[in-house]
Amino acid sequence: MRSQADQQLCCQNIALSGEELETLWWRRRHCCTHTATLLYLLSLLGFLAFLVHQAWLPKLSGISWWRGYPVVYGDTVLHAANTKWNTSAVHSVWRFANVPQPSFTADANISSSERHSTSFHPRDMSFKNNLTASTSQSQEGALNATLTHGPFPYIINEPDKCAENQLAPFLVLLIATEARQVEARNAIRQTWGNETVFPSLVFIRLFLLGKKEGELGLLQQKMLEAESRRHHDIIQQDFLDSYKNLTIKTLMGMNWVAMHCPKASYVMKTDSDMFVNTEYLIYKLLRPDLKPKKNYFTGNNMRGFAPNRNQNSKWYMSPELYPGDKYPTFCSGTGYVFSGDLATKIYRTSLSIRHLHLEDVYVGICLAKLQIEPTPPPNGFLFNHWRVSYSSCKYSHLITSHGFHPNELLKYWHHLQSNKHNACINTFKERTGRVHSTRMNRDKQAHLLKH
Repeated sequence: MRSQADQQLCCQNIALSGEELETLWWRRRHCCTHTATLLYLLSLLGFLAFLVHQAWLPKLSGISWWRGYPVVYGDTVLHAANTKWNTSAVHSVWRFANVPQPSFTADANISSSERHSTSFHPRDMSFKNNLTASTSQSQEGALNATLTHGPFPYIINEPDKCAENQLAPFLVLLIATEARQVEARNAIRQTWGNETVFPSLVFIRLFLLGKKEGELGLLQQKMLEAESRRHHDIIQQDFLDSYKNLTIKTLMGMNWVAMHCPKASYVMKTDSDMFVNTEYLIYKLLRPDLKPKKNYFTGNNMRGFAPNRNQNSKWYMSPELYPGDKYPTFCSGTGYVFSGDLATKIYRTSLSIRHLHLEDVYVGICLAKLQIEPTPPPNGFLFNHWRVSYSSCKYSHLITSHGFHPNELLKYWHHLQSNKHNACINTFKERTGRVHSTRMNRDKQAHLLKH
């Protein structure tokens, strides 16, 4: 039997008018709608927070830090956990990098002298031993080995360039270039690579080259040797100068520093089509007034990038060469900076790791084996692997910008030097003047239309 209270409630419900029932139903539906809207907004807010964390924070300038970088496959960026270094990627490195004997590969079309001095051997990709044991075993021989100039003989060398100075260089610039890029080298000598710009410290510039073959290569070689006698800033070894051998070229530069300039405080590797604000690099980032850092490596940090598996891509990485699903943290090869002690460490480590054609990725693998994580720069706008639109204000507060013709480099460098002390003020004045001029023209046109 139902209680008297239940019976009364039932009677009250029956007594409700149709209008009241409709009101209750509307309120219930309105409440559900509000709840669904709130859940949607919360989900949207969470998604936006994720995007801000992934894309905006690393680049205070608002430019996505991976934008346009070709190594990543399908524009997918996998971010590692916030640990000292990328341990998940390291396991892939060790499966691939445990090599008992030094060996490397070069471009298939190597020069004649290379064919008798290089070899390529398949490696065991299933190595999964303890990381610490692997580090000590695979590096022990390489790190204790006597350092030599490597498998390629020098064609042009400057072994005494560092010794000519009484003080150890504060910065050595290693600039990857090709024989035909004469204008680019001359522009760099007059701008950011000018060794006389900073008289209070020792600053060294070196252009890194391989060798071209054929009749054109012979002609370029004669011109290059004459250029070398004039400027004494070129080193060249007998390997084919090609994109696929960029790793060999970079290691040549590191080997040179290790053998001929081991006391250098810092080294920068960059390319011949770059704009480098060496003054900001030296006095704002590296700072000669402080004790030089050790085990320091920085640049445009690429964390959690996946190998490009597109076989039609210039940056294709086959699973056979690199089976892992992502690379260790590396810095864009357009411009990275490291402490002088790392030149020796990276080169020696490379003796036990099979070469890859992606130079920046390969250096990152060497750093991972050394258990050194690249240091993020103070802000994400300093190192840029794309071209930043020019203004004296922006360029006075960055270190690298990519994709410059020699004439542009000369133009913008000289403009920056003449405006650097009031760069941002002048930029503001220029913008204000343009806005004022636009308004004046608009008002003038409106006045003419009225009459």
